[in-house]
Amino acid sequence: MKVLNLQCAHQHEFEGWFGSEADFTDQLARGLLNCPLCGDTSIQKMLSAPRLNLRAHRDDKAPVEPADATGRVELGFPASGSPLQAQLLKAMRQVLAQTEDVGERFADQARAMHHGEVEQRNIRGRTSPEVAMELIEEGIEVMPLPSLPALKETLQ
Repeated sequence: MKVLNLQCAHQHEFEGWFGSEADFTDQLARGLLNCPLCGDTSIQKMLSAPRLNLRAHRDDKAPVEPADATGRVELGFPASGSPLQAQLLKAMRQVLAQTEDVGERFADQARAMHHGEVEQRNIRGRTSPEVAMELIEEGIEVMPLPSLPALKETLQ
């Protein structure tokens, strides 16, 4: 298994796991790789240090993955990205988990909740910037969120 540090044209860093270097090259050539943060398909492999086992035998108490200063192993996105990038993804995943996607009906649902026509709940959806401004002018609290493709699917 090859674990590669990858980066898109927008400087978002992430990990990719491949069966071999040939698998990586093949997937890259077929356009199957994209940035989990922005969806960009201009992916390049970054330099990374290999993991070397220099001990004659492994200590059973030693973690298999690199640990932080507390000894905890932190797995997940991003492998080498900025802390801000990781915080953004964590916050966005939390928003997705705690809201209902009402899609294109967002403005109608927000207005109906504001006027007491339907029960209050946490929703998210899509609307134009103009309609979002109308909602704000009506006293309805809305907040634009970026659309991140990585949040829609489980990262593999």
